[in-house]
Amino acid sequence: MTSVEDTKAGAAVAQTYRRLSDALRRGVYAAGSRLPGERDLAADLGVSRSTLRLALGRLAEENKLERSSQRGWFVRRNVVGEPPSTLQSFSEMARARGLRPQSEVLRRRARPATFEEAEQLSLAPASRVLELRRLRSMDGVPVCVDSSVVVLALAPRLAEIDLTDRSLYETLEQDCGLRIARSSYTVHAAAADQATAELLDIEPGDPVLIGEELTYTDTGSLVLTGRMVYRSDAYRFQADLFRPVRP
Repeated sequence: MTSVEDTKAGAAVAQTYRRLSDALRRGVYAAGSRLPGERDLAADLGVSRSTLRLALGRLAEENKLERSSQRGWFVRRNVVGEPPSTLQSFSEMARARGLRPQSEVLRRRARPATFEEAEQLSLAPASRVLELRRLRSMDGVPVCVDSSVVVLALAPRLAEIDLTDRSLYETLEQDCGLRIARSSYTVHAAAADQATAELLDIEPGDPVLIGEELTYTDTGSLVLTGRMVYRSDAYRFQADLFRPVRP
């Protein structure tokens, strides 16, 4: 086989591996389920069986698949599917659209956590937190009133940092040495109260969307709870939902 053919074969294996990895991540093949037979799966992917086997072997080495000599390939039961939506900060969302993110700090103070906050964040009662309330804008247009409560034991430097026009996620990562990994996020509709309406330049009673989050680091620690009130005409929550294939 020539070096050109070697390169093509390697690229085919890598592409097959990526496609299968993505299918596992999205739950196309449910944990514990059996994959289609090699002949059918190779035909579906448009590759040879030898290419498919190399990609399957790589996934087995990563403990994502396991092989039964008599029954075929199975998805390991300890594989956890991840939703395909990406967790982005407000600043990242704005920049991705070519807009300038802005942040005006409305309130910033270190204080003891309330009983409810301590319970939400799995803290001892009266643990120190940073209360942060900001008006978030894109190209000068107010879009969101963002209220956060951050665990100061995990990010003590945050109490000294001015978060005007800064991303909280990026500051936690770059200045406090934390990596934001995931967020438990819910969204519901409501009507704007007088104070929120004035900040967002809308009328009291106008519809708003409220997002509430619990945010975790890559070590599984709860680092903050947040409440974002968005103008309904300026925010859309989008997620991709996948129905797992039943064996």
